[in-house]
Amino acid sequence: METDFLLLNGTIWTGNPECPWAEALAAANGKITAIGSTSALQESALPTTTVIDAGGRLVLPGFIDNHTHFITGGFHLLSVNLREAGSPDEFAGRIAKKAGELAAGCWITGGGWNHELWSPARLPDKRVIDMHSPEHPVFVTRLDLHMGLANSLALSLAGIGKDTPNPPGGCIERDAKTGEPTGILKDSAMDLVTGIIPKPSEDEFAQALSAALKHAAALGITSIQDITSWDDWTAYRRFWENGWLTVRVCARTPIPEWEKQFDFILEHGNGDEWLKFGGVKGFVDGALGSGTALMCEPYTDEPENAGIFFEQMYPEGIMKQRAAWANQAGLPVSIHAIGDRANQLLLDMYEEIMRETNSGPQGLRVEHAQHLRKQDINRMGRMGLTVAMQPVHLLDDGNWAERRLGAKRVQTTFACRSLLDAGAKVTFGTDWPVAPLNPMLSIYAAVSRKPTASSACWVPQQCVTVEEAVRSYTVAGACAEFAEHTKGTLEPGKLADLTILSQNIFTVATDAIPDTEVLYTVLNGKLIYRK
Repeated sequence: METDFLLLNGTIWTGNPECPWAEALAAANGKITAIGSTSALQESALPTTTVIDAGGRLVLPGFIDNHTHFITGGFHLLSVNLREAGSPDEFAGRIAKKAGELAAGCWITGGGWNHELWSPARLPDKRVIDMHSPEHPVFVTRLDLHMGLANSLALSLAGIGKDTPNPPGGCIERDAKTGEPTGILKDSAMDLVTGIIPKPSEDEFAQALSAALKHAAALGITSIQDITSWDDWTAYRRFWENGWLTVRVCARTPIPEWEKQFDFILEHGNGDEWLKFGGVKGFVDGALGSGTALMCEPYTDEPENAGIFFEQMYPEGIMKQRAAWANQAGLPVSIHAIGDRANQLLLDMYEEIMRETNSGPQGLRVEHAQHLRKQDINRMGRMGLTVAMQPVHLLDDGNWAERRLGAKRVQTTFACRSLLDAGAKVTFGTDWPVAPLNPMLSIYAAVSRKPTASSACWVPQQCVTVEEAVRSYTVAGACAEFAEHTKGTLEPGKLADLTILSQNIFTVATDAIPDTEVLYTVLNGKLIYRK
C-alpha cells in the first residue's frame, strides 16, 4: 500500500503501552500503516506523499472531546459574546452593540455570561438590558446553559408574567417585593422563551457548523461526543453526505425520544467513522452556578435551596424506565448529574437497572459527576462505570464553589484523582460552549487545579498527572464511544488522526501548558489545520 501521509522527526506519544514513544508515522487511505523511527520510514515517501517534519515536537493522538454542544457552540461564535463581560455595565454594553447591528425585531441570543466575575456577584435582571433593547427580544444564557436572562420584550412575547407558575424542573425568578419576573429563567423555565425563538434556517445551521468545525480543527480536536438535537442531526447529515465534516461525530440525542434514534438505526444503520449515533442523553439536575445542582444538603450561601430535579425526572420513575428501555434496546445511556444527591440517585438507578436486567455497566455513563460523596466515588469504581468529566469547569467554579458548598464538600469536587484510583473509567472533555473548547485548558485544570495562574492549587489531592490527563482525552475517549479498536492511540491499523503541539506538555512547567498551541491537525491522514 502506497504511503500518502508521512510524519517524521516527531516526539510521538502513541498511547500504546507496548510502544509508548516513536519518531515517525506512515499512513495510507486514512489509516496508520507503520510507526517507528524516521530512518526506517522516510524511504516510503513518494512524490505524492504529504510529508510533515515535526522538528522534534510533541505529537499526540487527535483529541476526543467527551461532551460538546457543538453546533450551539458554533452559533455562540457567531452571536453576542458575554463570557468576558466583567461587570453588568459591560454586559449591557455588549448587548447594546449587538442591538445596533440588527434590524428591529431580530432576536439577540448567545451569551456565556458569568455573574460570578462581577462585584458584587449578583444575578442580572431585565432592567440591566431593557433600555438597550426596546425593539429586540433578548434571551442570553449563562455559561452553564442552565440559566438565561430575558428582557421585558422577550418575556412579553413568551407570555411570562407575575402569575405564570414555575414549570416542573424550572424556576422563574421573581422580584421579592413585586412578584414580577426579573428575567432570570432556570432550566425548564428557559423553554418558555426558547420555544418561541424562530428556528435557524438551513443556511444558518451550516454557518454555525462551519464555524465550529474550523474552531475545533485549530485546537487539535478530531472527534466529539456531542449532545445532539434532531435539528443538529439534520445539519450533521447534510455535511456528512457532502463530505464536509472535519471532525468525527458521535451523536447523543435526548433520552425522552430514545425510540426515534432506535427506529432510525433500524432503518438506516448506525453510521460510520465520520457520523454515528452514540446513544441517548438525559438530565437528573441542573448546575452549581445556577443553584439548580441537586445536593444532599442545602447550599451554604442559600440555606433554603438544595437544587432541583430536571424536568426529565418527572413523573417520578420515568428516567429509570427510559434508561432501562434504551439500554435494553442497545443504546448507550449518558445521564447528566452535577450535585452529590443527583449522582447518588443516578447510581442507585444504574444499580437497579444492572440488577433487574442481569447486565453489566456497558453502555451506562455518568455525565459530569462534579460533586460527589466519598462512598459514591468508590461505588463508581466498583460498578466499572464510565465517568465523563470536564475539569476545565474548575477554572471557573474553583473561584466560588467553596462559598456555595463549604470547605468540606469541595474536597470531592471534580474528584479526578479519587475516581481514577477507585477504578472508574474517566474521560475528559469541555462541555463547549459552557467552557472553552481548548483541550490545553482542560489538561491544565486537571493537572494544576489552579483557577487562576496566581491562585493556589485548589484541593491538591485531586490533581492528576499530565499523562493521565492526555490519556483521558484520547485513549479513554475512544473507549467511551466503544471505538478503542479504531482510534484513541497511534498504532498500525488505526485512524490517522493526530495533532502536533508547539511545546512538549509532558516536560514544560505546568503553568505553561495553557500557552501550548496546535501547529498541525491531521484527520484521516489529511492535513486539516496548519498554524
